[in-house]
Amino acid sequence: MTLHVEERGTPDGAALLLLHGLGSCSEDWAFQLPRFETRYRVILVDLPGHGRSPLSRGRVSVEGLAEAVQGVLAARAAPPVHALGLSLGGCVALALALRAPARVRSLILVNAFARLRPAGLRGAGRLAVRLGLLAAAPMTAVASHVARGLFPRPEQRDLYLAAVARLSRTPRAAYLSGVRALARFDARARLAAVACPTLIVAGAADATVPLALQEALARGVPGARLAVVAGSGHATPHDRPEEFTRLVMDFLAEH
Repeated sequence: MTLHVEERGTPDGAALLLLHGLGSCSEDWAFQLPRFETRYRVILVDLPGHGRSPLSRGRVSVEGLAEAVQGVLAARAAPPVHALGLSLGGCVALALALRAPARVRSLILVNAFARLRPAGLRGAGRLAVRLGLLAAAPMTAVASHVARGLFPRPEQRDLYLAAVARLSRTPRAAYLSGVRALARFDARARLAAVACPTLIVAGAADATVPLALQEALARGVPGARLAVVAGSGHATPHDRPEEFTRLVMDFLAEH
């Protein structure tokens, strides 16, 4: 599995691995990079079919993505990393910590989960609409629908337009393979094996991953800290960039 990787920041700093969300790319971290680069060796990865990484052949799984990221770190002789992941990227970071604990120094999981379940009938309805659009509509329509859920308020118009642009570039096959991988992912029975310091950042208004699932993730990971960001949805690094960056930088400074 070939992945596009970019390194930025301080070569001699501690390694910080950044893993983006479904349908997006390493641009997910645009608001944080100016701060991260001043202190860390930042490793940005585009997952298969996203950004500048080609589509992978065969069935995609979260565990397979974690294996590919592990290969990237090995090829670059990276020291143990602080692994920061958003949504799909958070699940991949969690799987990486479980399969290769020696490679992960700490975990920061943003709006992620150990097992995804829609929040009641409303959540199931939103999922059904998204899957229907994926089956029949142009990716621009899918992107517009997803971005509207991420950034619904008028004052978030610029964030909405940027999200539409990112999501529209993602091939349908890549988005579908990511959805299937997330639907099959279940790490609940293995959470107690996570051995590194863990911060879980949850958007209080996340309509994609219910807060209850993120609370369950925090309970399952030994010693995990849960930070709930008021007024934030599923894209916390975008809709609460300053608060999110502060949370991450403070946590990294401790570890």
